Amino acid sequence: MNLFSICPSRGPLASIKTLTGIAMICALAACSASHDPKAPTAENLAPALDEHLAQRGDICLAMFDWPIDLTEAEAGSGARHAIQFPVMEQLGLVHSTIVAVPKSSENPDGAVKRFELTDAGRKFYKPHPYVTRGAEHANDFCVAHLKREKIVDVKVDTSDAKHPMAVVSYTYQIDTAPWMQNADAQRVFPMITRIANGAGGQLQLRQGFTLGDKGWVARLGPV
Repeated sequence: MNLFSICPSRGPLASIKTLTGIAMICALAACSASHDPKAPTAENLAPALDEHLAQRGDICLAMFDWPIDLTEAEAGSGARHAIQFPVMEQLGLVHSTIVAVPKSSENPDGAVKRFELTDAGRKFYKPHPYVTRGAEHANDFCVAHLKREKIVDVKVDTSDAKHPMAVVSYTYQIDTAPWMQNADAQRVFPMITRIANGAGGQLQLRQGFTLGDKGWVARLGPV
């Protein structure tokens, strides 16, 4: 439609006034639909997710406190440390010594194999606060770091009107330790391998958020 045909009998000046009025209406409409920073949208949650991953995006192995002892019973049962530590030693991340300890049912010979981080291994022992079974841990052995690729879904729970929650599903990029390219490392750390292979859209991860006074804040723990 030709805008100048709206008021054909009033001449060009009236037409200019009409256009001005339309522009003002459009501007007011834009103001009324202004961006709400607390809305549970991908646009609002992306910065909160990026901040969370920058601070907490390390993938770690729950190897909190070193040195770590491997008992004879653990070695014989195929416990995860018994499977993982020999490979880590081959990769130069840890070294082991035999240490005498009191004899027990777990150590009938009175010895454990004690694993300590090497200089190469200490590069991956990072600050990573974590609480498990009531115990607080400041550091962990971390092997990869996640970054957001894109948010693909946001689900909102408004059952608590004052503090609504949102669960973000997102694809990611991952930066893994160079030694995770080793076939034996991939074999003994299958979950890390699966997450690494899922980068670039093959897998989606989820992160929960709660709306606080200053915006969306990541929630720790499973979602």
